[in-house]
Amino acid sequence: MASKFDVERLKGIVVPIITPVTDAYDGKIDIARLCDQVDYVIEHGVDGILAFGSNSEFYMFDDDEMIEATRAIVERAAGRVPVFFGVGHIRTSKAVALAKRAAELNVDAVSVLTPMFIHPTEEANYHHFKAVADAIPDTMVLIYSNPGRAGYAMTRNTISRIAHDCENIVGIKDSSGDITNLQELIRLTDDIDFAVFAGKDTVVFPALCCGAVGAVCSTSNMYPELVCGIYDKFVEGDYKGALENQTKLNPIRLSQDAASFPAATKDMANLMGMNAGPSVLPTEPADGAALEGMKAAMRAGGYLD
Repeated sequence: MASKFDVERLKGIVVPIITPVTDAYDGKIDIARLCDQVDYVIEHGVDGILAFGSNSEFYMFDDDEMIEATRAIVERAAGRVPVFFGVGHIRTSKAVALAKRAAELNVDAVSVLTPMFIHPTEEANYHHFKAVADAIPDTMVLIYSNPGRAGYAMTRNTISRIAHDCENIVGIKDSSGDITNLQELIRLTDDIDFAVFAGKDTVVFPALCCGAVGAVCSTSNMYPELVCGIYDKFVEGDYKGALENQTKLNPIRLSQDAASFPAATKDMANLMGMNAGPSVLPTEPADGAALEGMKAAMRAGGYLD
C-alpha cells in the first residue's frame, strides 16, 4: 500500500549528531559548533541528520534547548539532507507536546523512543505511539527501538500493528543488533511503505543485505566517508567494497564499548581534532585502558598517528 508521505526520502546513513556544549556541568549547547558539525557531516556524505538521538544526549537537555538547537540544525541543513528529531519522553503527554513543537520546525520526521526505565504493556506502547502519531498527522514518525537502553523490546507484532494502523508511522530504527529481528520487521511490513533502519553501526552491511533502507550510525559523526561508503558502495553493487568498509569500521566502533556511553563518541571526535567538547555530566571522558584501546583501534584504522 503506497503512502502519501515521501518515505523514499528516508534512506542511507543518518547521523545522530553530537551536541557540543560549552561546559560539562552546565551543559549549555554551543550552537555555532553544532552548526559546524552539521556542515561537516553533510559535506562528507551523510544522508540525514537525527537531532537528539541517544548519542546527541537528548536526556541531558530540556525541551526548549532541544527545540532551539533543532531550529539551528534545520536552518543550517537548508534542505540538503532530511532532518529528524528525537523524542525520548516517558510520559505520553510530554512526548506529544514535544513532537508537536518539533513538527512546527518542519523536520522531515520525528523519531520516538520506546518509553525507557518503565516497561509498558504492549497495548500501552501501542497507545503511546498512536497518541504521538495522531498529534502530528502531517509529519512522518519513526519508532526508535533500543532494548539495550530502554530495558525491553517491543514485540514485532505490535510494531507491525502500529505501522499498519497509523499512516504516518513510516519506519523504525532497530537498535537490537539482531539481524533476525530486523529481517522479520522487513517481512511484516513489506506490504506498506515502511523504512527499516539498522541502529547498530556494526551491522550496516548485513542489514542492507536483508533489505534495510540504511542505518543510523553514531560513528558517522567522525568517520562519515567510511560509514557512508558501506551504503554507497552497496547500492552501486560493490558488495566487496561495502563489506571492506564494514570490516574496517567494526573494531573502531567496538573499542568504544569499554568506555562510558555516550562519552566515547565525543572522545573519538576530540581525538580526531573535531572540538566536540565534553559530554554532559555525569558522563566523563574515557581514560586508562578504555582510552588507550580506542586510540589503538583508531591507529589501526589509519585515523590517528
